[in-house]
Amino acid sequence: MKRLAGFALLVCAAGCHASPEFVIVDRATALEQQASGSFDDVEQRLNRAAIEPRPVPLTPERLATLGLAPAVTAARAGDATDAERLDALLTQRCAGEGRDGLVVATPDACRGAADAETLATLVERTNRARRQLWRWMHEQRPGAGLDELRVAWRRAHLAGVVCGGWIEEDAGWRAKEC
Repeated sequence: MKRLAGFALLVCAAGCHASPEFVIVDRATALEQQASGSFDDVEQRLNRAAIEPRPVPLTPERLATLGLAPAVTAARAGDATDAERLDALLTQRCAGEGRDGLVVATPDACRGAADAETLATLVERTNRARRQLWRWMHEQRPGAGLDELRVAWRRAHLAGVVCGGWIEEDAGWRAKEC
């Protein structure tokens, strides 16, 4: 056994044993590239899905060339009150003060663009508030007729309608002059 160990030592000392060569590559090998696959088409689909279409902001000058008044754009802002939105729609002629004291949607006379759903919601909310006001006024003056109170209220209300607002009269629709 001593002889066998001595022989192995002699063989190793003679240079039989050589260390393997190492090659360091900074790129993936062909096998690694095949295993990882190509995700270019997946990345392109994800990029397209991430794009959100949205309106392009327009300057007031550009809106004026399109026929939209600056008041209309201010009324579309989230912080505008219902009264401000209604005033903008009255001057745009998308809504009008009807003969019966209620607000009426007038899409045929509308100048510029107005969202039909927003207009309908605003008209409904405004008319509901007016009917509630007229009922309250009738409760305060039970001797007066509801129609009489509504006519008196409309007469006083028309004095405060925005200049250029769309108003219905017996002869038809007209813009309020100030």
